[in-house]
Amino acid sequence: MKGSTDANPSTPPSGGSGSGSSSTDYSSMPKKSNTSMWVAVIVVIAIVIGLAGYGAGAGWFGGKSSSSNSGGFACTAGSLAGEGSTFVYPLVNAWALTYAQSCGTQVSYAFLGSGAGVSALTAKTVDFGASDAPLTPSQTTALPHSAFTIPETIGAVTVMYNIPGVAKGLNLTGNIVAGIYLGSITNWNVTAITSINPGVKIPNQSVHVIYRTGSSGTSFVFTTWLSASNHTWNTTLGHGTSVAWPVGTGATGSNGVAGTVASTPGAIGYAELNYAALGGNAYAKLLNPAGAYALPTANSTAAAAAAVASHLPLGSASWANVSMINEPGMGTYPLATFSYYLVYSDLGSAVYPGGSMAHANSLVQWLWWCVHTGQTQAPALFYVPLPAAVVTLDEQTIGEITYNGASLTSH
Repeated sequence: MKGSTDANPSTPPSGGSGSGSSSTDYSSMPKKSNTSMWVAVIVVIAIVIGLAGYGAGAGWFGGKSSSSNSGGFACTAGSLAGEGSTFVYPLVNAWALTYAQSCGTQVSYAFLGSGAGVSALTAKTVDFGASDAPLTPSQTTALPHSAFTIPETIGAVTVMYNIPGVAKGLNLTGNIVAGIYLGSITNWNVTAITSINPGVKIPNQSVHVIYRTGSSGTSFVFTTWLSASNHTWNTTLGHGTSVAWPVGTGATGSNGVAGTVASTPGAIGYAELNYAALGGNAYAKLLNPAGAYALPTANSTAAAAAAVASHLPLGSASWANVSMINEPGMGTYPLATFSYYLVYSDLGSAVYPGGSMAHANSLVQWLWWCVHTGQTQAPALFYVPLPAAVVTLDEQTIGEITYNGASLTSH
């Protein structure tokens, strides 16, 4: 069994209530078949290239400038480095390509997992970290300087499966999925599953459990949902970026999980919707607290975000208790999450010796662009744009980032 990191068998965090919506229905968007471990990355690259071509024609890309561009946002050309979440990689990669052409700033992003992003920020080897799991109290204490949390997008964690002859939309519950990952459910053709899927011919097929290796924000979200759904899971394994998985096979990164599920009959795994939909994997309808089975769509994911958008902490405060798991509503998908940028509150010499105000301006301008212009690219890559209330909160947070105590030019 794998060792546990930041696992917590206590009751998982919960969210609040609010309002909001999105009109794109991801379930109706085309998907591509695949049996290769790397197809998700290949498809993402193709999508990014397509976005670049479309963006040029649609006027996304303005002229390069040291102060602003035709899009009207401040722009200090330079180079930036980020590291972390694979969950958000397809979107950040698309943003980086667009931003390089519109601003001249090159943003390199290493998608090594949320835990790696936190570690890199702590070591001060990057300008920003990215994580789908909020900083824990111990991680916050380990930082050499205070940091801000900036939600930059919203996505759905899908439960993917490869059951011969079974299409997308199999009904599953958190309790059943927990039973599978505990090793107590080992075949797809069991009464617990067939009874909630009338008319679906489920074969006598062994289950092959796939989980994420390393310190993963996607695992944090997934295990938080399992903890909320199953008492045994909650009291023995809990939730965290890595837990002591009782059964199964580990895979590296979201693309690794998606590829392994696609190539393994009987497999079950979890990853952001982009990897499932573009990789050709079937994914489940999940039972929500209202008693309805919901697919991950723009509307169902946005409904989860709307429930918490008006009750979020300041960017300078702890986000450890923020969650979109099991939010109310018949049409709400129960396994949604923010993804976060993590950035130091002051970018001066105390944190980055040898840095400059120009470089600090370049970073805050990138952050501002991501939570504004960048949101228009989210739906095409199966993410949900931030609600207006969250954008306003991000604006406040970005505006408070300083360089040796001096204000910066973010827009």
